[in-house]
Amino acid sequence: MAQGFDPAAATAAYLATLSPEAHAKATAYTQGGHWVLLWGTLIGILVSWIVIKTGVLVRVRGGVEAKRPRPWLAVLAVVVVDGIIEGVLSVPWDAYSNWWREKSYGLTSLPFPGWLGEHLLLMVVGLISTLIIFSLLYWLIRRAPRTWWLWAGLGMTVVSVIFFILQLFLLEPMLNSYKPAPPGPVRDQVVAMAKQVGVPSDKILIYDGSKQSNRYTANAGGIFGFGRVAMSDVMFKKDADLAEVRGVVGHEMGHYVRKHILIGDAEVGLIALIGLFLVDRLFPFAARVLGAKGVKGLADPAGLPVIGVILAVLGLLATPLSNTFSRWVEADADHFSVVHFNEPDGLAKALVKTIEYRADSPSKLEEFIFYDHPSVGARVRAMMDWKAAHPKPDPSGPVQSQASAPPT
Repeated sequence: MAQGFDPAAATAAYLATLSPEAHAKATAYTQGGHWVLLWGTLIGILVSWIVIKTGVLVRVRGGVEAKRPRPWLAVLAVVVVDGIIEGVLSVPWDAYSNWWREKSYGLTSLPFPGWLGEHLLLMVVGLISTLIIFSLLYWLIRRAPRTWWLWAGLGMTVVSVIFFILQLFLLEPMLNSYKPAPPGPVRDQVVAMAKQVGVPSDKILIYDGSKQSNRYTANAGGIFGFGRVAMSDVMFKKDADLAEVRGVVGHEMGHYVRKHILIGDAEVGLIALIGLFLVDRLFPFAARVLGAKGVKGLADPAGLPVIGVILAVLGLLATPLSNTFSRWVEADADHFSVVHFNEPDGLAKALVKTIEYRADSPSKLEEFIFYDHPSVGARVRAMMDWKAAHPKPDPSGPVQSQASAPPT
């Protein structure tokens, strides 16, 4: 360990680069987000209940199958009608939670018409995805009524990989403009980093992330050799230097190299397996409680909102477990970055800039339940501990340059 360097003091100094008012604002935003999670679930349940009580999906299914059974067409009709109704009813809440609230905290500069246009586009994409998933799901329920949940859970691992690839190469370019990083030190550094750790180096991109959000971010997406490094223009609008770029991009490359996408895919499959098993067992009870009159059983697509309610409740209850997995993944990517590129100060400076939307020092319980990333305070401390244990030699003399005083 470098002499004279105190990781705890360095961590405190980094966090102190933000004013008390900025920390208070971040805490208010973050803790308000916990309530948004709860209210979002409750509003989703309310919207599904309204659709159930109108009986509209029972009538749609009955109309399609009035003369003869056409289960595949009934599923398509019900999913479309349900998606449109629930989507429209949810717009006010979505506008508040995803635009107005972000706007009020200075986390987006996107005008409301722009947000609404993108939201409607995502609704259409989501509806198409739902059509595909539930067409396959109801087919499995009809073909294997006792074990459908097992096959569906296993199938979700495949579906999630396909959807990830489609999102990467189809959806994201629909929302943002991705352009090659211009020649210069940033591109040269990222290309060298990519070659060092085996990440595809032919697609180093900068995208207009500031169009939707003022959050400081980057990502290295890809799978099976298809990949790209994408940095939001927000990074450079917030004066990211080369050390920050190396620290942040190194973290994102860690996700690619460590195959976190595939590990996450396995988690999705396991969660889907458990969730769909519980749907199979809880559906009759939930249908009675929600008053789903005319729904003939689990195989009846008119019961789609009932499945939605069950999954919403299960998803809320599973939040601490899924967040725990996510925190492990993020900590692993941090470790990869600092091991391979040794930029603890660069990553620490970047992490401090994320405090505006993720308070730095939550309680252990709050972090366990709500945080999908380790707290910024803990992540910066991990970087300072690494810095203390792995000082960079200073060619000008015996003093360890990485053991220099923390920022003031």
